[in-house]
Amino acid sequence: MEQRLQKALAASGVGSRRKCEELIASGRVTVDGKIVAQLGAKVDPEKSTLAVDGRPIDAFPEKVYVALNKPRGYTSTRSDPHAKRTILELLKGVSAPVYPVGRLDVDSEGLLILTNDGDFTYNLTHPSHEIPKTYVANVRGQITPNDLRALRDGITLEDGKTAPAKVRLIDYDRRKAVTRVELTIHEGRKRQVRRMFAALNRPVQKLVRTRIGNVSTGSLEPGQWRSLTDDEVASLLKAAQARLPKLAEPQRAPRRRGQRD
Repeated sequence: MEQRLQKALAASGVGSRRKCEELIASGRVTVDGKIVAQLGAKVDPEKSTLAVDGRPIDAFPEKVYVALNKPRGYTSTRSDPHAKRTILELLKGVSAPVYPVGRLDVDSEGLLILTNDGDFTYNLTHPSHEIPKTYVANVRGQITPNDLRALRDGITLEDGKTAPAKVRLIDYDRRKAVTRVELTIHEGRKRQVRRMFAALNRPVQKLVRTRIGNVSTGSLEPGQWRSLTDDEVASLLKAAQARLPKLAEPQRAPRRRGQRD
């Protein structure tokens, strides 16, 4: 069945649809040996041979979905010439190359979902997906009722006002003058949580993402990973597609189960 080339590439695990569009536009993709640089081009993966940089790709790879507890100091990418350490070092034993669904900055810790399923990534990172993400932040100073109210109402940043957040005060360490706060948001702006607290003059000292949708780090130690369950994959897709009625219904794909590193 014919489909857009970037969608076929994404479904094969090459990367996100945006990344695949960049590969096509730069002339790095061939179909049956011929360069195709047109984003709207249609292709039938069952009948054509797709390749990136001359390397044929498997149009129907086994789907892999991974939850990683990222430690601080690791860059959320498979490769970066400027990074001291990348998450690739933590993914030994994963049965296929996987790519992060969204990012955590190098100084942040916690849950990161990775997959070779481009459609899954597209669904979860679509601007309208609104899947809740929960963080625990250690911030400098004592959070006031006014601070909590501002976070719940939305913080005005340079790129616009944030959507209302769910906030729970965990505790305050008087000796260290540090407050621990649990914050749940459903937007995906760059360094958003850190910028929200900075706007309140409460710099973040430590930031840990503990949950995405119904998936949590659970008993994973920093640096460990596990495979997502079928129910977790289906639940994340259902939550994303509740806001995306034009997309196809999620289907569970068979995959090889991994084990903790």
